[in-house]
Amino acid sequence: MRTGEVQWVINHQARHAGDRKVKLTFLSKDEIDQARNFHRKFEGYQPTPCISVDQLAAHLGIDKLWVKDESYRFGLNAFKVLGASYAIGKFLAKKLSTDIHALSFESLKSQETRRKLGEITFTTATDGNHGRAVAWAAKELGQKAVVYMPKGSSQERLDAILATGAEASITDLNYDDAVRLAAENAKKFGWHVIQDTAWEGYKEIPAWIMQGYGTIGAEVQEQLQKLGIEKPTHIILQAGVGSFAGAIQGYYAELFGEERPMTIIVEPQEAACIYKSAQISDGKPHAVTGDLRTIMAGLACGEPNPIGWEILRDYSDAYFSCSDDVAEKGIRILANPLSGDMKVISGESGAVGIGLISLLRQDQRYEHLLKALKITKNARILVISTEGDTDPKSYRRILWG
Repeated sequence: MRTGEVQWVINHQARHAGDRKVKLTFLSKDEIDQARNFHRKFEGYQPTPCISVDQLAAHLGIDKLWVKDESYRFGLNAFKVLGASYAIGKFLAKKLSTDIHALSFESLKSQETRRKLGEITFTTATDGNHGRAVAWAAKELGQKAVVYMPKGSSQERLDAILATGAEASITDLNYDDAVRLAAENAKKFGWHVIQDTAWEGYKEIPAWIMQGYGTIGAEVQEQLQKLGIEKPTHIILQAGVGSFAGAIQGYYAELFGEERPMTIIVEPQEAACIYKSAQISDGKPHAVTGDLRTIMAGLACGEPNPIGWEILRDYSDAYFSCSDDVAEKGIRILANPLSGDMKVISGESGAVGIGLISLLRQDQRYEHLLKALKITKNARILVISTEGDTDPKSYRRILWG
């Protein structure tokens, strides 16, 4: 693939209701509202900004463009805490034989609750953001965390995890093998895995994590409705294992049915497992292998979450694989806004959606794609910047390099 180019698969079956097999009830409005109500009880909870970049929208020849900025999430510079905290909350509620409705994050911190629970160690594999979220939640609740990072992970992200008091290290494994290491050691030492991907016998916690991510969708809908807007026409979602993308896709599909926004999935070319699965088109998830080298560390995953994949398979309209420079372009666009637009500090995994829509709208080679995806001058597009500058050195290199 040449610099600045993308590969794609259009899902012509996405709008054929009879072809769907997956059920979305676990991502219904009621379930997501329950997750959001749990998050509302956190000290300092505020919905993250949904920023309308009107000048950029006009420049790209569309009606509206919104950037949901997750760099403001609980001071952790990324969205992952929504999934990790909710899954840990659900896990502890189950352990206490209590409904999550009756608990708050604050109540789980109490000495009485901690005495009932005893000492618990949570473990996970991560590029940085998810591991930091698990470690932060464990620390807040007086519990322990052990975090494994794949080779090539940044020292800055490791340091951020270590700062929570967790045990953490960069392994010589790729992401998927680091997940297996966490699962093996959990079994060996009696720890509990908090991972946003699923496998045989491990599906409940990944589903809870996806419900936690749904808080983003609920916030967006509330923010747009205050502006008198029912919904976006299009949503661009980045995918690693597909849990985040599947959560937002599932929420909107459950909320709006056949009237849901068109959804575009985007991945890095070296770790495009969702794109590969869509390309093979046998309905099954397919892995990519190797070192998974990409600057989009949060998306450097080779094996799809089967729960997320089934949702994306049945409901998403297109799947894109793109080179790293598409994400770099997105970072620079958001960091250097047109006059009148707000600056957004977005990391490599957060900015790839902006990079993609900019490329599609400004390169004549992709006019047929715009037509197929109904991206016209009336398009109202939502992009979710899932992280800020979680690797400051990389962010600076992209801006200054």
